[in-house]
Amino acid sequence: MREREVRGFMDTVDEIKQRLDIVQVISGYLPDLKKSGRNFKAVCPFHSEKTPSFFVFPERQSWHCFGACGTGGDLFAFVMRKEGVDFKDALAILAEKAGVTLVQRQPEEGQSEAGRLRQINEAAAEHFHHLLFHSAGGQRTRDYLARRGVTEPTMRRFQLGYSQDSWDSLRQEMLKRGYRESELLAAGLLVQKEKEGSYDRFRQRLMFPIRDAAGKVIGFGARALDDSLPKYLNSPQTLIFDKSGSLYAIDFARAAIRKENLAVVVEGYMDVIVAHQNGFANVVASLGTALTEKHVGVVKKLTNRLVLALDADAAGEMATLRGIEVASHTFDQKVVPVPTSAGLVKYEEQLDAEIGVMVLPEGKDPDDVIREDPREWERLLQGAAPVVDYTFDLVVSRLDVTKARDKAQAVDQLLPLVAEIKHPVRQAHYLQRLSRAVAVDETTLAAALSQIKPKAPGLRREAGPAPVSRPAPHNAPGDLLAEYCLYLLFTYPDLRSHASDLRVDFFVNTEDREIFLAWHEAGDLDRARQAVDATLVEHLDSVTSRSLPPLHGEEQKRALRQCANRLRERWLKDRKAKEQVLISELEAAGKPTDLQEIQESAVKLNAELGEVFLHGKEKRKRARD
Repeated sequence: MREREVRGFMDTVDEIKQRLDIVQVISGYLPDLKKSGRNFKAVCPFHSEKTPSFFVFPERQSWHCFGACGTGGDLFAFVMRKEGVDFKDALAILAEKAGVTLVQRQPEEGQSEAGRLRQINEAAAEHFHHLLFHSAGGQRTRDYLARRGVTEPTMRRFQLGYSQDSWDSLRQEMLKRGYRESELLAAGLLVQKEKEGSYDRFRQRLMFPIRDAAGKVIGFGARALDDSLPKYLNSPQTLIFDKSGSLYAIDFARAAIRKENLAVVVEGYMDVIVAHQNGFANVVASLGTALTEKHVGVVKKLTNRLVLALDADAAGEMATLRGIEVASHTFDQKVVPVPTSAGLVKYEEQLDAEIGVMVLPEGKDPDDVIREDPREWERLLQGAAPVVDYTFDLVVSRLDVTKARDKAQAVDQLLPLVAEIKHPVRQAHYLQRLSRAVAVDETTLAAALSQIKPKAPGLRREAGPAPVSRPAPHNAPGDLLAEYCLYLLFTYPDLRSHASDLRVDFFVNTEDREIFLAWHEAGDLDRARQAVDATLVEHLDSVTSRSLPPLHGEEQKRALRQCANRLRERWLKDRKAKEQVLISELEAAGKPTDLQEIQESAVKLNAELGEVFLHGKEKRKRARD
């Protein structure tokens, strides 16, 4: 296929979609994809199953899994999820398949500065690494590493380094290389003096270059080699480094996490290095900070299974629950069938993740355990407690449940956790456990449980494809309805409080979905332009710079309501059409049990469509009156 230059981001995306057929691309990933009527089906690549529930719809150029993961989307969404990459990387992969040459956008000032900072950090990492192997202080540092069990090949692989005991050795070296003092300050390598001048931030320390998922150096961690405080020092917040969103060794761990479908999060740099050296390549570190939504956002591109490795002291701290809560609420939800007392089936959202907690032996870090006995690490990992069990044990251990006040406190902390468990058998199990723990009648707790309102699912930032993406019945290059909705949200910021009915599922094209998520996370246009991937900035500008008549007051709210209702109706109709395909498949295959579940779902969709229709009818009647 010939290559040609494509001008403009949207022209590029449209060209790729026009050149590639979704069946051909997905069949390259799924050899078992087979024709089924007018569509194609295969065993879903995103969860374990025996009966194929993954369907590709050529007419819509979309795909959907009707099984446990309930995932779907367009061609870009599939590649993002299957490869564990973001939109930019998926664009590059599909452009190569389509024979389309991507023309780099002219970098803006901020982007150019970011590239320069990465270049500076790369140069500093090379300098520190050179000193590790070619200086007296570096020799002492290598001796320390050797005592910690780190081999020379590992030192070189992780590009470990040494910063000299000097106030300006790095500064002088980097100035010689042509970098300006202002740039070195912006990169966090220098510290500004109170009056004038600057000095090296890192002095006489073991240096750990911190890289992003693409392997670019974005900052440094540094361990003191004497009694200097703090013992560990990180780069400050910069244009390219955010400690709360960076995971050490994510570039090395990425492939192993995908392969093993599990990420293990530890606290320290040495823990990671020793783990990788001993073959445990799915381990990353949170740079000594509590787990954040940004950390989980990085992990969930690769897996929905996460284990937090905690030392005995941290495991006993109630603050640890904050990191666990963040993880639980940042992973996505899946829609699953749940039997009701009437013998029917209802559909609810459940956490599409497995989160465990590994508590280490007292006084030992992960690298201690691994160096002493790698098999013990494996045993501890296999015995990681489910997050609910861990939370129960921790809360009860910190309270005297023989006292009425502590008993009430335990119930206040644990009953909402039980309420979030959707499976009736599991919920009943933990309700019984709570009853025994606090010696309160189960009936009393059940009554209190019924009063707890379930948390609204809300919107979650999806790093990668939307977990429950249900595309519309068409796949036009541009989705005018969705783009008008985005225009309203960015043009009239006061509409944020009226946008609760909008769901990411309603947006057909991955590029619109990414823009919507950027709006939800950032809040305004300027911050969204910073948050969204650089490849989508042009699309964002195109959507928000339209010349349309201004709307005032109630006109803005009415326009957004109409958009939300039409998007919802379109999504429901598309989901109904796709489920009808599956119903036909199940009828032909003679599978009454699976057929009943899908038919129950179809009944629910019909009810929702009826609500949309009645709502629209009432609005039109009020308008006439």
